[in-house]
Amino acid sequence: MTMKHSYFMQAINEFDIPGTALAQAAACVRYDIEQGLSGNPSSLKMLRSYIGLPTGNETGEYLALDFGGTNLRAALVHLDGNGNFKISKKVAKPLKFSGLYDFIGSGSKGSELFDFIASVIDEAIDGDRKKKYYLGHTFSFPSRQTNIYNASLMTWTKEFATRDVEGKIVNDLLKEALQRQNIGNVEPVAVINDTVAVLLSAAYKSADTYIGSIYATGHNTCYFERSTDSIPSPMILNLEIGNFDKLSVNKYDSHLAAASEYPYQQRLEKMVSGRYLGKLFSYCVQDIYDMHTLPAFISEDLSFVLNVSDTDFSPVVKLFKARSNIDLSLEDALFIQKLAASIVNRSARLTAATYCGILWHIFPDTLPPHKIVIDGSLFEKMPGVEGSMYKALNEVLGADAAGITLAAENGGSILGAAIAAAMSKKRQ
Repeated sequence: MTMKHSYFMQAINEFDIPGTALAQAAACVRYDIEQGLSGNPSSLKMLRSYIGLPTGNETGEYLALDFGGTNLRAALVHLDGNGNFKISKKVAKPLKFSGLYDFIGSGSKGSELFDFIASVIDEAIDGDRKKKYYLGHTFSFPSRQTNIYNASLMTWTKEFATRDVEGKIVNDLLKEALQRQNIGNVEPVAVINDTVAVLLSAAYKSADTYIGSIYATGHNTCYFERSTDSIPSPMILNLEIGNFDKLSVNKYDSHLAAASEYPYQQRLEKMVSGRYLGKLFSYCVQDIYDMHTLPAFISEDLSFVLNVSDTDFSPVVKLFKARSNIDLSLEDALFIQKLAASIVNRSARLTAATYCGILWHIFPDTLPPHKIVIDGSLFEKMPGVEGSMYKALNEVLGADAAGITLAAENGGSILGAAIAAAMSKKRQ
């Protein structure tokens, strides 16, 4: 197959997004935040977390549960104050083990799933039945929350299909499982989203951050809302920003949206997150080479291509043969690298633009120095992302961008859950 170079240039141009478009996207994010706060139609869900920011002086020992995917984690976390902490015990187990058990499939019941979770918690406390433990729970599925304890699962995602959980209060299910196993000394007191956990974790260690984000396979952002005009008290709001829809799409975005599991939903996420970057790349390659079938590139392939030195493109040639059965010339491999860079660059620039919109909402008059914390493989590992994000901040914010720092925040789900438990107990 021969590359159609005119199609290649068209594909590159499809992913070019100028500074003016970034500024417009940022303004639309701010608009949707303020519409959502006012109860008007908005593409942002504005979900209340019912928790504010920590002081950094929270102390004590807490149990933390991280339930966000097929790998479950439970840990004992010691909060020492002054932003310091240590983890004394951590247990991690898969919720599905081929040939042995499957607690996430449609054949499993909610009681079986939460009994397994209770057994992992029991292992984390070494079977202790005397000491009182307060548990914070990072639950990374769409939930309807009415207070810091009460969150009911709206719908499973990530291929979970366990019966008798949707519509139920997850902490109630956990408490019932703990009681069935005679672990009455463990009390669930708080449940939070993983994005909220990232912000709590960072804010515990540093006071100059109001925005937390997940930028990996999926994408979401939360922020601390100070105004009480529309909410009962200052608290972190989960935007579910992957659904932000005031963006112009190109033909490859349209192909992806039409063929996706939930067509025309999660517009931003399908333009920026790791789950979809490889698919966008695949649609471009199919177009450029006039292929009848869609090749199966993934986001890790883009990272691989971008990491290849421009002095030896043979690894790109081998990858292309494996993924698409195309015999790529060394000359065309350079073009392919540029295509990967354009897709990743747009992802980074759009993500940064959404942060600008949130900053404009939080600080409508003067933008002070501020740290935005990000958890995710795209930010940390994808070549070119961090630089593209800073460039976009400069284009949108101008001189104010000098005071904005993008910082990686790893392990936020566990620490954030412990902090949520500490803050919940302090309010009681």
